[in-house]
Amino acid sequence: MLYNHVMSKERIEELRRLLKEASYQYYVLDNPSMLDSEYDMLFRELEVLEEQHPEYDDPSSPTKRVGYEVVSAFEKVTHEKPMLSLGDVFDYEELRQWSKKITDQYPDIEYSAEYKIDGLAMSLIYQDGYLQRAVTRGDGIVGEDVTSNVKTIRSIPLSIPYKQRYEIRGEVYMPKSAFIKVNKERIARGEEEFANPRNAAAGSIRQLDSRIAASRGLDGFWYHVPDDVNASDHLSSLSYAKQLGFKVNPNNRLCHSIDEVIDFIEDTAAKRNELPYEIDGIVIKVNSYSLQKALGFTSRIPKWAIAYKFRAEEARTVVKDIFITVGRTGKCTPNAHFEPVKVAGSTISYAILHNEDFIKEKDVRIGDTIIVHKAGDIIPEVVRVLKENRTGKEIPYVFPDTCPDCGGKIYRLQGEAAHYCVNSDCPAKVITGISHFASRDAMNIDGLGEKKVEAFYKAGILTSFEDIYKLHNRHDEILSLEKFGEKSYQNLIDAIENSKKNSLEKLLFGLGIRQVGEKAAKILAKRFKTMDNLINASVKDLSDIKDIGEITAIGIVDFFKSESNRNMIDILKLFGVNMEYIDTASNRITPFMDKTVVLTGALTIYTRDEATAILENLGAHVSTSVSKKTDYVIYGEKAGSKLKKANELGIATLTEEEFRNML
Repeated sequence: MLYNHVMSKERIEELRRLLKEASYQYYVLDNPSMLDSEYDMLFRELEVLEEQHPEYDDPSSPTKRVGYEVVSAFEKVTHEKPMLSLGDVFDYEELRQWSKKITDQYPDIEYSAEYKIDGLAMSLIYQDGYLQRAVTRGDGIVGEDVTSNVKTIRSIPLSIPYKQRYEIRGEVYMPKSAFIKVNKERIARGEEEFANPRNAAAGSIRQLDSRIAASRGLDGFWYHVPDDVNASDHLSSLSYAKQLGFKVNPNNRLCHSIDEVIDFIEDTAAKRNELPYEIDGIVIKVNSYSLQKALGFTSRIPKWAIAYKFRAEEARTVVKDIFITVGRTGKCTPNAHFEPVKVAGSTISYAILHNEDFIKEKDVRIGDTIIVHKAGDIIPEVVRVLKENRTGKEIPYVFPDTCPDCGGKIYRLQGEAAHYCVNSDCPAKVITGISHFASRDAMNIDGLGEKKVEAFYKAGILTSFEDIYKLHNRHDEILSLEKFGEKSYQNLIDAIENSKKNSLEKLLFGLGIRQVGEKAAKILAKRFKTMDNLINASVKDLSDIKDIGEITAIGIVDFFKSESNRNMIDILKLFGVNMEYIDTASNRITPFMDKTVVLTGALTIYTRDEATAILENLGAHVSTSVSKKTDYVIYGEKAGSKLKKANELGIATLTEEEFRNML
């Protein structure tokens, strides 16, 4: 649709309002009001309109969040009011003593008790309704301006309905799910894992390229407004902050005694491991601002607040062995195998020891008694060695100079802590590489998981990506393997045949090019369209692309320089593996092209996600609400108000069976 200037301005404003509301519902209230595909479509439309009309620029537009700024260093900023730390207590007796000092002066005290988020302390400063600055705590007096990175956090409002200066402080954190995802991506690129979500959040916020911060899934909770003129107590201040659009943790409790505070701590400790983010304690504050002012501060901490710190759940066990695992990049990672022990709700018996330097620093030996915990309540970690328990029979670990899987030499690369096996034929590298190639997010060959790949490798029938497409010739050998029958064989062959039709980005991700994850693979496929175009791209061609850095560009060029890699691509071509990008929504004439479709009722032929994916592949826009702009409503059993509204508006309706027949 073509817009004139007035219409464009109105549409830009409408899109910004819709996208801001959707982000608020999703990221702050955890109540999605719009499908991801619908959000993406509106977002792309806004990007195009803003590019066409720079005169309507708005620093609070949702498009400002995507991460575009690269800085050479972070500017130092002096806090207007110091960001003081809190005093800590570790048991209930210390907590009661702190409370008694207050109640001796002021008997009738109400406390606010809230989760202590384990993240990175941050101050947000708004002026004239817009986010002006985001500053780290630093040393409490001077922090760093990280505004460009904080703007990528979708739960943080870029503008608020409050025109005076407004400062709010809180914690930027990485949810546990994002932490696991980021570490998987780092492992896939051959990089060191983050030790815990707090370190991951801090490292992400201090990235000089805001695109990296944008990709890390950060979030934040906001819990303190210095000198708040809009409230008389702490909880009222948080309530007002929530009205302004800030994400405030709902797990706050007003307590009328220290015993109620302790009850809250007990309740929290019981469900701590189930939370989607990491907490390391409970913060207790005197609720009244007038009493906070009367109590005042020591030289470094407020007298009216304290942090009750959870002790990390630890367990004692004994190291049975230290062994090396080899990943698909050849990275050799040492691991401790210890006597099984229960920590934070699950039994663990292994922990990563990271690298040779870590083992030397901790002085971990086979036979040692060790203390373990879960870093971030997720990853098993060796905390320390109980050297006083040594008997003299413990065996110091000597890092091997040969690969445990292939016997080839392993090397520690200059400037890196990790060792690598450089043998391209190393069984561990081959097995994990093929498993990655066949994985769901890559070529999606169902029935070719790591255990099957290992069995095929040991049987000598699968040693490369190309061998996958020869498995139809190994019928008898495959059926001779344990737990493999005619049906599972045929299902595997069908899945392999289907994988040939994948779009180029699936193949690129599956090849395991260093630094090329799913997102980068999709960007490359869209940009270059064919494998041949990508093979002939220069470092400059690649690094000029947004989201493809120079290191990634060099890695891609080096990969395709390899004669063996080029030969492998040629063989895959001969087997009929698709080498082109498939834009599923373009160049197709379908009844649903550019139509707005609403799904309602209980679908029985397809799941809601399957139906949505089918429609989007046919060029449709799937919406959640019926309006005059809706073209079709597809309905299942027990359809209600949406179907009724469609009939009232004269919108075309299809039963699920009719929809399938159209397909």
